Amino acid sequence: MPNSSAAQRRQLIPFAAVSASYFAHIGFFNPYLPLWLKELGFGLVAISILTSVQAATRLFAPYGWGWLSDHTGERVKLLRYGATMALICACMLFFDLGPLGLGLVLLVMFTHTSSMMPMSEAAMAHLVSQGGAFDAKRYGRVRLFGSLGFLVTVFVAGAWFEHFGMKHFPGWTVLSLAAVTASVWWLPDLKEAVPKHEAKVSVWPVLRQQPVMWFFITAFFHVLSHIGVYVFFSLYLDALGYSKVWIGMLWAVSVIVEIFWFFTQAKWMPKLPLTGWLVVCSAAMTLRMGMTAQWADVLWVLLLAQALHALTFAANHTVCIALLSHHFPGRLRGRGQALYTVIAYGFPGVLGGLLGGLMSDRWGLQSVYWVSMCTAAIATAAAYKVWRLQHPKQKVESLA
Repeated sequence: MPNSSAAQRRQLIPFAAVSASYFAHIGFFNPYLPLWLKELGFGLVAISILTSVQAATRLFAPYGWGWLSDHTGERVKLLRYGATMALICACMLFFDLGPLGLGLVLLVMFTHTSSMMPMSEAAMAHLVSQGGAFDAKRYGRVRLFGSLGFLVTVFVAGAWFEHFGMKHFPGWTVLSLAAVTASVWWLPDLKEAVPKHEAKVSVWPVLRQQPVMWFFITAFFHVLSHIGVYVFFSLYLDALGYSKVWIGMLWAVSVIVEIFWFFTQAKWMPKLPLTGWLVVCSAAMTLRMGMTAQWADVLWVLLLAQALHALTFAANHTVCIALLSHHFPGRLRGRGQALYTVIAYGFPGVLGGLLGGLMSDRWGLQSVYWVSMCTAAIATAAAYKVWRLQHPKQKVESLA
């Protein structure tokens, strides 16, 4: 057993590198893409459309990649292809493409980067799920490297762009995706062995289960509430007069508490059922959006709101991955992760980005956060329904 445990730890190191490099890319790309587009001369509606391209690819690409990975078992090979193609596309950002050309480049790039998390999460969930139990401690220790990568780039990029301007944004994109590509090629070429009776298993019977249906409903509204942060937060802070350094700092606060949670979650998660944590996380999101809408000009209140990210993202993410691993094992694993990406990030990203752009253009950016507070309340109600259906069945159990 010690040798087996040591071998598993060695296998997880490349996954930590992928997580660190991928979220280092996300750490500057997502917060500062709207500001780069603004510097290029695009208006709020155009910015919301272009930033929504990423979410649009999540409507179809993750499930396609997930289907391929489940039916071939070649998750790592597909990851290598996706990362390499995304890097090639990123090189096109140096050219003056115009809105249509830029949209097409982002479409192809995001179609390939959308394969990254569902397939790497599926592969890693397999490694940290032994004997039917999800090892929250081991998962959190790997996933926190992603948070560290995000923290470094969101802070450093903020200072860089404040000093040099947004003209180096394409260079940052190429360098970060080069790191992602190198990390993906370092992954062990693992292929999950699945019993023959699972070879043609269908995902639909699982989706028809009441707890699973309500889980995806709460995931949809929970992430929809986050779109105000993912797409409009930097623009909102910029409009309120915060410098790019402070914008980076406020993003960094959320990631610091996220890292803390991932590092210590094995201590906290068993205290409630997984479904109980869903309720807590969505309720915290309702509070966070209300604070951001009403008191974003008060720094200490905004810092507290950002600190709630430990619950609204980190805890919620671990709970969702654990529940997906439970409901979608074996040959369903890739499709389960992909469905989560489509339902919880694809549809909310498109709706939130486009409608948020229209709302902010007409009623101001603050309106996005009031609506996000309402959608978080809906997520809380749906999470309560999941809890009522499953309590007290599911708890995180650490194997360590």
